[in-house]
Amino acid sequence: MSTLTLAARDSSTMIRRQLKRLIRYPALTIQLIVMPVILLLLFVYVFGGTLGAGLGGGRDTYINYIVPGILLMTAAMAATGTAVMVATDMTEGIIARFRTMRISRASVLTGHVAASVIQQLLGMTALLAIALAIGFRPNANPAEWLAATGLLTLFAIAITWLSVALGLNSPTPEAAGNAPMPLILLPFLGSGFVPTDSMPTILRWFAEYQPFTPIMETVRGLLLGAPIGNSAAIATAWCTGLTALGYLWAKNIFNKN
Repeated sequence: MSTLTLAARDSSTMIRRQLKRLIRYPALTIQLIVMPVILLLLFVYVFGGTLGAGLGGGRDTYINYIVPGILLMTAAMAATGTAVMVATDMTEGIIARFRTMRISRASVLTGHVAASVIQQLLGMTALLAIALAIGFRPNANPAEWLAATGLLTLFAIAITWLSVALGLNSPTPEAAGNAPMPLILLPFLGSGFVPTDSMPTILRWFAEYQPFTPIMETVRGLLLGAPIGNSAAIATAWCTGLTALGYLWAKNIFNKN
């Protein structure tokens, strides 16, 4: 077999390993689905009337506005579990055992990334189904749905590589569980829940230039038929840059240990 074929085979094995871990510990996946749904219901049914009025509509208007932000939060919440599992592998000695085996070194991290992306996409699909049931009404055509799905997948890959690096850089699984926390807060500090032009000047500047905002604006525009301007190019650049940063950071730490 060629080196590439062996690497693909080893990566497939590691992906199955991670998926089996998700099945063995379903609480992680359930939490990933339940928490975003709770936030969706809270903001729609408790704050939706008031916040929707600020958007020139009501609760129906607000649910259309808020869903893209909570989709990104779903992916960010999964980053916590990914970082914890990576840190657990590093501290429990399994990585040292893998190093003694004739397997591709890259396959270990690839397994974590692929399984986490699958988990995030399942979580976002479940959230979308519930959002549609309570009033989310996108008007995207098939091409726009495909583009939105592609961007969300690219974002999931980026956030996962970053969480893998954070897990590798953490001395304990407990520390790894706290490291991705700022990622969960970024939708709140962007256009996820309210438009940025309603924020104070300093916070508005941060919200407009942080990475999550152009991604949320692009997904919102694709799903709801709103103009996206240059948000798509900026969102793609952020996702690509974060993926490269996370990958190189994770690879560097993994090779040193």
